[in-house]
Amino acid sequence: MSFGGKQEHIENDPSFKGLNVNKGVESLPSVNPDASRIFLKRKRSKLTVEQYVEGILKGDVTILSRAVTMIESNKAEHREIARQIIEGCLPHSGKSIRIGITGVPGAGKSTFIEALGLHIIDRGRKLAVLAIDPSSERSKGSILGDKTRMEKLSAEKNAYIRPSPSAGSLGGVARKTRETIILCEAAGFDTIFIETVGVGQSETAVHSMVDFFLLLMLAGAGDELQGIKRGIMEMADAIAINKADGQNLQKAKMAQAEYRNALHLFPPTRSGWTPKVEILSSLYNIGVNEIWEMILEYMGLTKGNGFFNANRREQSKYWMYESINEQLKNSFYQHPGIKEELERYEQKVLNDETSSFIAAREILNKYFDKL
Repeated sequence: MSFGGKQEHIENDPSFKGLNVNKGVESLPSVNPDASRIFLKRKRSKLTVEQYVEGILKGDVTILSRAVTMIESNKAEHREIARQIIEGCLPHSGKSIRIGITGVPGAGKSTFIEALGLHIIDRGRKLAVLAIDPSSERSKGSILGDKTRMEKLSAEKNAYIRPSPSAGSLGGVARKTRETIILCEAAGFDTIFIETVGVGQSETAVHSMVDFFLLLMLAGAGDELQGIKRGIMEMADAIAINKADGQNLQKAKMAQAEYRNALHLFPPTRSGWTPKVEILSSLYNIGVNEIWEMILEYMGLTKGNGFFNANRREQSKYWMYESINEQLKNSFYQHPGIKEELERYEQKVLNDETSSFIAAREILNKYFDKL
């Protein structure tokens, strides 16, 4: 537009005193013109199994994360690649301390893991935190977001935090967590924390893949928790009463005495270790060093009396059978002929044309006939 010799902006005419509008800059495209090139480059950058293994052994955390994603994938092609990666890393694994950490909701597991993690990293160790997270029922993704709950720890170059969304299949996640341990150990992480979501079935699975099992408790949590404490307390190598500070310190000391008395009622452990009860404050970093020294004491005892290696051999045997069970289950449900049969028999059961037990037996017979 032309006005009084000036182009584009009417405000630049001399009659508009005190106003001057500069020419604007050309607007940039909303999409990066190089995006397609970058995308294609990323798409092409598939790694071979050898590159995965080599990267993991060098401690490349990016490649480690990609390999863990392969382990967690449900695609058959990814599972095969993951299997080969695990086989390549297996000879370089097994040299870490594996510590299971569980506790009642609100016990401060994340704060404790961060405090203990920073403590051992300061002593020259490398830490991997594998957290079995609950999953969103809609997205099936992890909903706790451990990296946001452990900001200081996640910023450490010698720390690696990986949540595993359970997506309703605890057994599968536990197996994948065990396989992830192998990769983390091959990548040079000499300490592995496995955190569980709370109290329940996940504790049994985690107990079967760690060397030391720590139960985090609160003082005065209420008698309603007694039912879940018993089974997990029998598995625990130590109980730590968290948030023992301020007005809560006296309650924590009383709870410590009660738990010590309770532990005397349990049968002796196969490891020869007497479970201990400690109090700590993760927030104020009180008692954290004592917990770590206790874990080192346990490792020294169990390696000295042979329990450490015997326990790991037993765990390997246990997970062999667990893997067989899971693969049989997957083979059954993913069989194309069985999917149709399941739908047909499901309707028969819903219509009261047959019982659940007869339907199950007939479907299984057809499955084995198709093999």
